[in-house]
Amino acid sequence: MTNNILIVDDEEIIKDSLSFILKKEGYEVEESSNGKEAYDKIVEKPFSLVITDLEMPVMKGAELIEKIVKLDIQTSIIVITAYGSLDTAIAALRNGASDYILKPIDFDELLIKVNKLFEMKKLLLENKILKNEIHRDYDFENIVGKSSPIKRIYEIIDTVAETDSSVLITGKSGTGKELVARSLHFKSKRKKKPFLAINCGAISENLIESELFGHKKGAFTGAVTDKEGLIKAANGGTLFLDEISEMPLNLQVKMLRALQEKEITPVGTSSAIKIDVRFIASSNRDLKKEIANGNFREDLYYRLNVIEIDLPSLKDRTDDIPLLADHFLNKYRKEMNKKIKGFTDDTIRALISHEWKGEVRELENVIERAVIFCRDEFISMNNLPDSFSIGSITSDYHNIGSLESSVKKFEKNFIMKALEANNNDKEKTAEQLKIGLSTIYRRLKELGINS
Repeated sequence: MTNNILIVDDEEIIKDSLSFILKKEGYEVEESSNGKEAYDKIVEKPFSLVITDLEMPVMKGAELIEKIVKLDIQTSIIVITAYGSLDTAIAALRNGASDYILKPIDFDELLIKVNKLFEMKKLLLENKILKNEIHRDYDFENIVGKSSPIKRIYEIIDTVAETDSSVLITGKSGTGKELVARSLHFKSKRKKKPFLAINCGAISENLIESELFGHKKGAFTGAVTDKEGLIKAANGGTLFLDEISEMPLNLQVKMLRALQEKEITPVGTSSAIKIDVRFIASSNRDLKKEIANGNFREDLYYRLNVIEIDLPSLKDRTDDIPLLADHFLNKYRKEMNKKIKGFTDDTIRALISHEWKGEVRELENVIERAVIFCRDEFISMNNLPDSFSIGSITSDYHNIGSLESSVKKFEKNFIMKALEANNNDKEKTAEQLKIGLSTIYRRLKELGINS
């Protein structure tokens, strides 16, 4: 969109000259002879920039600036002033003007100021969009799912986010522990401060202490400069300790002190540094078993586990699989500029019945692969990996549990499909299934179907 400029000056020669120069630069330019006329135009149509003289009849520039600021329309203002009126220009800056230029006007200087102003506005807008996008991506309301287990996670995040208490997130690999950690941060009062993450199992034992706590120059071979650790870098914000069970025992003592005393000591120094950091940790292992086996400190466990969020496995939230599949389809068809409308019925059934050992992360990978290979309007079984063949779906019966649970699962899916076919009309559904209306209400409740 082209930046539009309004020039406000009662001197025709200045107004016409400015208009001519700015139009040559490609800007849309309009003119006004006084503040009142200019204000009426601004109310009717917002401008990116107003260049105004201060001394004018009907309404002076200072009053115009005051009125523009009250409109709160993100319009920038450059004031034109004589050298002797510099104090007035400075007062205008205090009241909301962005810059000023002295008479006689140097047109090259003016163009530099205008171009810089628009470049700054562009950067600020991009920064705002980026921040909004980050917050949108990690807002807990955008964690995909409507099942009872995932709704419970929403409630916990909503309650816990505003506190500074330590949180331990547990669950299998791929269930979205870092997404929950980021949601806690971006919904908290610390959201404008850093969120930093470290995978405790991905860094060698002899380096992780330096990464977390920092070091002084000469503390060890290779320490050629001072290094600020992640804990200090996260000051005021949140540090996410992913896979905390992998942290070496000797380092767990220092971490406990950081949590208890709110201070750290970099490697190679005896001087403690005060910190203000919220700690969130995660583990895909049973930490109580790790404590029993002597691999994890019990005191650190209880210090971290002020609040525990246990993320459900996909097998406990199968109702969310179609929603997740649609979410990832939407993500990757945009990235790859494909016009895929959805999934065939067989494909959705295959996704629901699959044993997702890699949890949500595996599901995302499968959908990304399917989008790559899909050449039609709908993703079909042909676009899924070979492990999703019809034969493999039936082979899953070895892992589905008791006959009773299998029958319940079948009945639940059957009733849900019937309700969907009848637009959620329970009377029609009962008639179609040849059961009483009271029976269908009872089965909806017993099977946990949210109608």
